Amino acid sequence: MLVHNSYQQPGGEDVVFNLERQLLESAGHEVSTYCRSNWEANNLSPLGKVVLLKGFVWADDSRRDMVELLRRTKPDLVHIHNTFFRISPSIYSACQEAHVPVVQTLHNYRLLCPKATLYRDGHVCEECLDHGVWRGIYHGCYRDSRVTTAATALMLEFHRQRGTWNNLVRCYVALTQFARQKFIQGGLPADRIRVKPNFVQDPGVRTGGGNYSLFVGRLTEDKGVLTLVKAWQQLRQQIPLRISGDGPLRAQLETEIGRSGQSTVSLLGQISHDKILVAMKQARFLVFPSEWYEGFPMTIAEAFGCGMPVICPALGSMQEIVDDGRTGLHFRPGDAADLARKVEWAWSHPAELEQMGRQARSEYDTHYTSERNYAALMDIYQEAVTASA
Repeated sequence: MLVHNSYQQPGGEDVVFNLERQLLESAGHEVSTYCRSNWEANNLSPLGKVVLLKGFVWADDSRRDMVELLRRTKPDLVHIHNTFFRISPSIYSACQEAHVPVVQTLHNYRLLCPKATLYRDGHVCEECLDHGVWRGIYHGCYRDSRVTTAATALMLEFHRQRGTWNNLVRCYVALTQFARQKFIQGGLPADRIRVKPNFVQDPGVRTGGGNYSLFVGRLTEDKGVLTLVKAWQQLRQQIPLRISGDGPLRAQLETEIGRSGQSTVSLLGQISHDKILVAMKQARFLVFPSEWYEGFPMTIAEAFGCGMPVICPALGSMQEIVDDGRTGLHFRPGDAADLARKVEWAWSHPAELEQMGRQARSEYDTHYTSERNYAALMDIYQEAVTASA
């Protein structure tokens, strides 16, 4: 059984949930799902939304649903992708009572940080990791609200004290070694955390070197788009940049691009996934300037699948996924001048960039195909089932 709580803003977790479901079904497994969405909260009355905060910690309706589903479907194991916030961790005890092992993917840093990103006010923040999740309430990190941050922190601390995280999950799936170490630092049992990256369907290798650079992602501060535009203002040569995506900073970016007369920068807006892949195959390199640790960016895996190198900060999981000088280039996080230097070098060295592209595709073939992912997933499932026997 696969379990997933989708957010109001669609993202990579939803993509991974669906990809892994399709992967399992195509391999002949019988897959049932339990899904809820945070859009449900929009239909609640003001009183209902107050009561909803209690459900952050323990949602009785989700637990009842899970008890019935486990009784009816009798799965060999439950693989949880996300429970925040409509499902809640109440379902873990239902799995325990039914003697069904639980595997959980750690898509983000929610178990360590109420905001789930370890990022605040334009910089990486590990205060909740170092001092406890109550620290986030002071800053109102989640949705800029002390009330919702407090509800999230209460959920995390309640289940930490109850032993949910350490005792009711048979195996955790971290997406990178970097993330694994962060979760160990945060108190999860090291012997239960395995590393399995996400995967993407093979997009096909591009032909040619590309005639522009590309950014794909949400137009938000944590994605580094302001640093990206500042870097382009410092370039000493004309290098085309296409920005694909939408978000709250779009108007600000449009104003800044127009004010500085950056004729080489184009805002494409939100485009379909198929068009993104076309854009990747016609680009020379991907610029991924994110300023938080990231989980596992699907965009980077897709770029590798296209045989395209990636320029990213030497930060968190990105530093691990992109091998500096082999599958792409690193720059100092948040440093527009250093990003500009790396972009200029990449644009001026097409032969070296072509070699990086070939290495990027090799990296995809080795780590990020559906075949590799299925084998790794089965190893984790088998370990969880065997350990619970």
